[in-house]
Amino acid sequence: MATPGLDTGGDVALLTAALIDLESVSGNERAVADAVEAALRAMEHLDVHRDGDAIVARTRLGRAERVILAGHLDTVPLPTTPGARGTVPSVWDGEVLYGRGATDMKGGVAVQLALAAALTEPHRDVTYVFYDHEEVEGSKSGLGRLFRNCPELLGGDFAILLEPTNGTVEGGCNGTTRFRVTTRGVAAHSARAWMGENAIHSAAEVLARLAAHEPATVDVDGLLYRESLNAVRITGGIAGNVIPDACEVEINYRFAPDKTVAQAEAYVLELMDGFEIVRTDGAPGARPGLNHPAAASFVEAVGAVPLPKYGWTDVARFSELGVPAVNFGPGDALLAHSDDEHVPAQAVRDCLAALKRWLSE
Repeated sequence: MATPGLDTGGDVALLTAALIDLESVSGNERAVADAVEAALRAMEHLDVHRDGDAIVARTRLGRAERVILAGHLDTVPLPTTPGARGTVPSVWDGEVLYGRGATDMKGGVAVQLALAAALTEPHRDVTYVFYDHEEVEGSKSGLGRLFRNCPELLGGDFAILLEPTNGTVEGGCNGTTRFRVTTRGVAAHSARAWMGENAIHSAAEVLARLAAHEPATVDVDGLLYRESLNAVRITGGIAGNVIPDACEVEINYRFAPDKTVAQAEAYVLELMDGFEIVRTDGAPGARPGLNHPAAASFVEAVGAVPLPKYGWTDVARFSELGVPAVNFGPGDALLAHSDDEHVPAQAVRDCLAALKRWLSE
């Protein structure tokens, strides 16, 4: 099939709708990646490189400063609720655009493409990064793959991820870790339960400790990061007439960027002392980085008071490599992944205008 064309020079809100219509649940980014690549290769002022379903496009103007604008192409799975509007294809309700990825983050990707087309002579060199597999485990990350395969293309002085922030700069991000707590029992027929030991009942203490836990709010470089520690999944049992001999509770800890993954792990292990527990995943957070001159200049240009980013984003990957990074994009992050995910058209246009002004200064 022919790759559908994207109008990168028209209304950025309509471009957002066109991107939403290219369904790209994680693992199925090929069609949208093909369309993005085709659009970028038509722009003669950019060098374009593709790695799998990730694309990097760069200006080559020899400016004193290079800014990275990054966004992921994938979305979470489509909603299953009948009548949900936050799905594919997109739907307009007046000046509000509904569809999967409207906020997270086809609106931000549309802004990247519109900037790439419009800014042939920006005052800063710009690297545009579009990547796959952000909404799944970190080992599959397209951005992580780019850092491994072609790190020379991702160097810069400052990075902006166009994650939804309601048009406000959000500095850094919380880190995230996941753990599996296992309780053991003895299987038996449920009609003779006294012959066994119920592993699901034994998990009650795990849940009680989590329910009693009071999450901290931590000041990191002037921004207040709220932490959270929660059970997010519980599994156990093999049949309706068998006392379960094992139960697993999955825990997610979102921790402030003053901690390393190792420190976060130690904190959870102490809380769950006495239980069989293993860390299954972990990614560090990122400090705000707002003291960097480019970041300060950008915050001043946006004009709003910066806020912390509570969710984990790929600013952490840039931060690990010494590139200060912030989040700034159209849409309300609270609507991300929801059945009615949507974004006002004007929010996408305003985000484009703010970045265009700053990059043209």
